[in-house]
Amino acid sequence: MDTRDRPITDLTTQPLPRIGLLTMFRLGLFQMGLGMMSLLTLGIVNRIAIDELRVPALIATGAIAMERLVSPARVFFGQLSDSKPLFGRHRSGYVWIGAVLFTSLSFVTIQVLWQLGLSLQTHGMTPPTYGWAALFAGCFMLYGLSISASSTPFAAMLVDISDEDHRSKLIGVVWSMLMVGIIAGAIIGSTLLDQPENGAEAVRNLEQVDIPALSRTVNRVFIIVPAIVLSLCFLATVGIEEKYSRYSQRSMVANSEERVTLKTAFRVLTASRQTGFFFSFLLLLTISLFMHEVVIEPYGGQVFGMSIAETTQLNVFFGIGTLAGISGTGFLLVPRLGKERTTQYGCIGASIFALFFIIAGVGENVDLLRSAFLFYGVCAGTLTAGATSLMLDLTVAETAGTFIGAWGLAQAMARGISTIVSGSVLNLGTWAFESPLFAYGLVFLLQCLGLLLALLLLKRINIKEFQASTQNAVSRVMEGELE
Repeated sequence: MDTRDRPITDLTTQPLPRIGLLTMFRLGLFQMGLGMMSLLTLGIVNRIAIDELRVPALIATGAIAMERLVSPARVFFGQLSDSKPLFGRHRSGYVWIGAVLFTSLSFVTIQVLWQLGLSLQTHGMTPPTYGWAALFAGCFMLYGLSISASSTPFAAMLVDISDEDHRSKLIGVVWSMLMVGIIAGAIIGSTLLDQPENGAEAVRNLEQVDIPALSRTVNRVFIIVPAIVLSLCFLATVGIEEKYSRYSQRSMVANSEERVTLKTAFRVLTASRQTGFFFSFLLLLTISLFMHEVVIEPYGGQVFGMSIAETTQLNVFFGIGTLAGISGTGFLLVPRLGKERTTQYGCIGASIFALFFIIAGVGENVDLLRSAFLFYGVCAGTLTAGATSLMLDLTVAETAGTFIGAWGLAQAMARGISTIVSGSVLNLGTWAFESPLFAYGLVFLLQCLGLLLALLLLKRINIKEFQASTQNAVSRVMEGELE
């Protein structure tokens, strides 16, 4: 039991325990699991599809993007958890069912990828291969729906169990655990994949990879890691809602599930000019910040000759850098520089180190690539902490759920768009240039330009104008919804 938990006093209800630091870290185990799963899908699956199996980048990244493009379902699952309890709980039941589904689907997806690779080797890009590609994309759609069904009620539970005066601390701990999960997933994955003969390195100079040999090694990862993640999910959430949830005592929240709709979110977001500026900034920032995500591991394989285990370890450098950036920014930079300037410096730094990805490729310098990835992570963490702090200022308390849900929708959609854009640009570069370095360099150059353009949008954001105009706009929108 967390010894720091202590009761709070409410004038109209029984006092409920207050979550302490140990409970916050326990809840963070769920996000840690999501970080590990993201490493499997965006790292290992993407690397194998593009580099080892030679699936066209647009098909591979387009299929993976389906996970993000079904993100509007987040609003639906959030409302469902508000109004339809499972197992006597509003949030936990959805969290558990979603976790069982997405961990199971990850194994199914990798099996479909093996069949896609075999069909591509045997028949080329023929109707059967396109059929497997469509099924591959369908698996990611179901995977994305399962993630939404689990993660959205989990985020709502964080609101239910916390009070305003310590909610930002809870969010900070949980977000940090997501980065820990990415690091842990990279370490576990690279260890399991670091086999003398895994089917890929043994045939790196041949036309076709030995898929049965490769699958024997990779399937172990997709059994062990999802099992760990599912265990973490239950460990993080069992008993939490029953002990800490204030949902039933917050009648205004409990009775307003019909308010938080996609239509309402869009109307609120477009009601204020400043809201539109921030939405555009967040969309472009997220697209640009993660354009490397689905190409960095194939880049390491094709340009640097790195093994799957070595390219997976790149995520450790990124995760460590991001953790350092987030923690250092919250305690050192934001108090001294302010949110806007901190975010600006993060944009500039990230754009510079994105260029170092290209410079490292010119000399095939693996150490420089790792260092660039580490410092890119530091800048990404700085940028994330600054932008998140800014986002809290650009959220109206009366409709915090609508705004936070809308920002989350914007970010998830942007991640999907980022995946498609990077895959398309890589395909274009592959068609236009003979050198893989130029093809991948085109992606990183566009990433750099996008970050700088986001910086221009950031300069148009005015918090005071937002606070003055949005309060009235939100009132008008909500009144219209209730009529």
